[in-house]
Amino acid sequence: MKKLLAVLFGTFASSSVFANPACAVCTVAIGATLTISRKLGVCDNAVAVWLGAFLVILGYWAIKWFDKKNWHFFGRDVFLMLLSFSMIAALYINHLTYSPCYWILDAFLFWAIVGGIVYILSQKLYEYMKQKNNNHAHFPFEKVVIALVMLFVTSWLVSRYAL
Repeated sequence: MKKLLAVLFGTFASSSVFANPACAVCTVAIGATLTISRKLGVCDNAVAVWLGAFLVILGYWAIKWFDKKNWHFFGRDVFLMLLSFSMIAALYINHLTYSPCYWILDAFLFWAIVGGIVYILSQKLYEYMKQKNNNHAHFPFEKVVIALVMLFVTSWLVSRYAL
């Protein structure tokens, strides 16, 4: 797993930087938190919340890269997000066993999807708050703080009250 993360980091670090909806600070914070929490023995469902947010960011980056290359096709954004989420299998295939808890979804996959949704909602909330403040952030790195706080609260609630 460490080798895969190193390859992914090297791929994104070596490419040119371009505008994207997810800043690099937020991406590194979520990725680092995921690794640290796994090593500290935090509940897998709470880790899945962070992983879902991280994979949404990778999906956003892929969409922006396709935009830069001017590659457009029907269902492109949905396809790239699904491809991003399919990396869960590559990351944790040896660490988890399939045990459906929520309908037909495994608990880890369910909470990863919830984490992705929470991250998207945090970005929508930031844009709404920024719009209400004459298109200015209330404080530096507000976008990052909102995302981290929402993900932390969600993962705390999941680890306390979820299966």
